[in-house]
Amino acid sequence: MRQNDHLGATGVVNDTTLLLDLAGVSVIRVEQLEDGTRRVHLATADETARACPQCGVFASRVKGRAITRPRDLPYGERGLEFFWHKRRWWCGEKACPRKSFTEQVPQIPAGARITMRLRAWAGRRVRDAGSTVVQAARDLGLSWPVVMNAFRIAAATVAEAPLPDVEVLGIDETRRGRTRWEQDPDTGKWQLTRDRWHTGFVDALGTGGLLGQVEGRSAADVLAWLSTTPLTWRKNIKFVAIDMSATYRAAIRTGLPDAIVVVDHFHVVQLANKMLSTVRRRTTAEIRGRRGRATDPEWKARRRLLRNREDLTDTQFATMWNALLDEGEIGQRLRTLLALARTGADREQVGHARWRFLTWCADSDIPEVTTLATTVDRWWPEIAAFINTGHSNAKSEGINRVIKLVARNAFGFRNADNQRLRTRCVTTRRARGHLRTA
Repeated sequence: MRQNDHLGATGVVNDTTLLLDLAGVSVIRVEQLEDGTRRVHLATADETARACPQCGVFASRVKGRAITRPRDLPYGERGLEFFWHKRRWWCGEKACPRKSFTEQVPQIPAGARITMRLRAWAGRRVRDAGSTVVQAARDLGLSWPVVMNAFRIAAATVAEAPLPDVEVLGIDETRRGRTRWEQDPDTGKWQLTRDRWHTGFVDALGTGGLLGQVEGRSAADVLAWLSTTPLTWRKNIKFVAIDMSATYRAAIRTGLPDAIVVVDHFHVVQLANKMLSTVRRRTTAEIRGRRGRATDPEWKARRRLLRNREDLTDTQFATMWNALLDEGEIGQRLRTLLALARTGADREQVGHARWRFLTWCADSDIPEVTTLATTVDRWWPEIAAFINTGHSNAKSEGINRVIKLVARNAFGFRNADNQRLRTRCVTTRRARGHLRTA
């Protein structure tokens, strides 16, 4: 061990705001060990530390001395350890049941093995930087329970914060883990105790991020979450962006009767693409009596059928079968109908495009195309709302990706409540202004 010169001679070591920024203690000396670790010896600098924590009377008699080794934030690449030389005091109040006590400061309470700022930093590391609990524990030299408890304390400010004003609400489901069933010991029937689906509520227009998440994706689950929000907050919602889910639409009509439901054009085009793939597979099975193979022309053109006409080269367009091109016309007509949202077309133009689309579907005599036309016609008020407003649930889909990424980084979650809290914190960093990573 090599001991440095007494650093107090510089006149700045005893100023804790310059050296440690740890209020309540001052530096006695600093030693450098053979492995490069710096050992900092501390003394109590706060006069209130000798006040009895139970009765508040200042003690005057010293009972003894003790040395504790609280851990603090890491300093650079070298290790840093504290040796706090503090005193034990006799309580001078005779009526006080506590006879003696040791010194403590707000940053290092009695019996604490880590400083409060290290605990707070560990919680913010998970809450704001998106770090996993395991990784934060390894980097800071703490245990998993300590970091998890620190995160719960730090995340309380997010969970208890009032919801931001939302004009466009996004509702979408995401898959989480496996379904859990438990058998009732009395009746012997199996009951669903954990649903594999979660429903998320997102600020689809602003920067509020994930507003809340509930287990399940039924109308009752959506209404249960909406019932926990203030009535004035619900009245501010003008639009709700969803996918083509009849369950969510029914819940919105009940819980948010004044809001207009909007169906994103992405889901409409996705439904048309699935229909086209279904027709291609069914036609191949009927003609060839087997599944499609890589050598079949319709298999080679499966991706081209789903691409826009303007994205195809002349060679690609010429090599596709005319029969398959006729089947692909449904996508072009549907794209023309949805593209009117960007051109600012009037109601007459939109109605004419809709009539052409439905007429073509009715004349095609293809069961899948007829089903698609029926679905589009049934959801037309919600699709028309998208054409008029342009609101989508793109942020809901983006947050679903973040939710899956958080679960993947954590190698899955056993506790669904912890997962919802973690994803809520990660997706609201922008709204809280915490853009810096730890």
